[in-house]
Amino acid sequence: MTGGVGDRPPPTIYDVARAAGVSKSLVSLVLRDSPQVSATRRAAVHAAIAELGYRPSRAATVLASRRTHSVEVLIDDYRNPSFVGLVRSIQGELSGRGYHLAVSDLQLTASQARADLDNLAARADGLVLAAEPDSALLATWRGPTVVAGWREVMPPQADLVTADDEAGGRQVVAHLRSLGHRRIGHLSGAGGPAARRRTGFEEAVAAAGVDLRLSNTAGGTTEEDGYRAVAALWDRFPDTTAVFAANDSMALGALAALRERGLSVPADVSLVGYDNSPLAQSRYLDLTSVDDRSETVGIGAARALLARIDDPTLPTTRTLLEPVLVARGTSAPPAS
Repeated sequence: MTGGVGDRPPPTIYDVARAAGVSKSLVSLVLRDSPQVSATRRAAVHAAIAELGYRPSRAATVLASRRTHSVEVLIDDYRNPSFVGLVRSIQGELSGRGYHLAVSDLQLTASQARADLDNLAARADGLVLAAEPDSALLATWRGPTVVAGWREVMPPQADLVTADDEAGGRQVVAHLRSLGHRRIGHLSGAGGPAARRRTGFEEAVAAAGVDLRLSNTAGGTTEEDGYRAVAALWDRFPDTTAVFAANDSMALGALAALRERGLSVPADVSLVGYDNSPLAQSRYLDLTSVDDRSETVGIGAARALLARIDDPTLPTTRTLLEPVLVARGTSAPPAS
């Protein structure tokens, strides 16, 4: 028998791992010549292979190294411009390692989404999750996963890279309070990012001793949702002088609704968005917004995912980035 001595069975990859004092997965990485293995551990594995006379099965080696060199990014709304920087930065990191990027929107018809999930394991080595996972996804996908941005449900063993959205919510209140606003409304929504931003807002409002004004806490976060949320907010709090929207898309809808009511931004009402998307940065809107560091999140998510693809035994990591409020032309002191 190849690699055996006398009647002894040939050494296995597990024997090599024990002799080298490393995991089986790390031995596999060495056999695939992965750059993620340190020189010290690589030398230990090679020494164990030589000592034991281990000869990997060609078929097993081919199977272990079989990859699609593709990564899937799942988002929940192609229309949301906040995904632009995230996807672009992920693509930049992956291309340098020879990986292809595919982007899918979970807001598809149920049948199409089901078909996509069934094929996910066959077409992708890893997953960046930038949307709320549903039960079908959690039941189907078991591969390397990194969550980009807060989610209400975290898949088991998934790494997390996100901005500290609670801190971002507090920054908005601090900014508006520094301008003199005390009647601040918040347009929120369902999902992990909106919930974290709302929590930060609520904490800051409570600490400042001002009234809590919330709208759309369980709804969507599209432009149309922002438009409708302003109507609901003004029905209850018509003296509001500043509005904080859960994202820039909602802020755009809010801007339209405020103007329809004859209110000028920022002369009558200040408006703050979140994500610092291309919408906020446009000279026409000039929207005050919280930069959620989406490009940095994307870089971190791609690197974490590539590391996990190379070594699935790595400890789970959580990376929290500090957001930055960017003041522009839609926030100003209140008129009265």
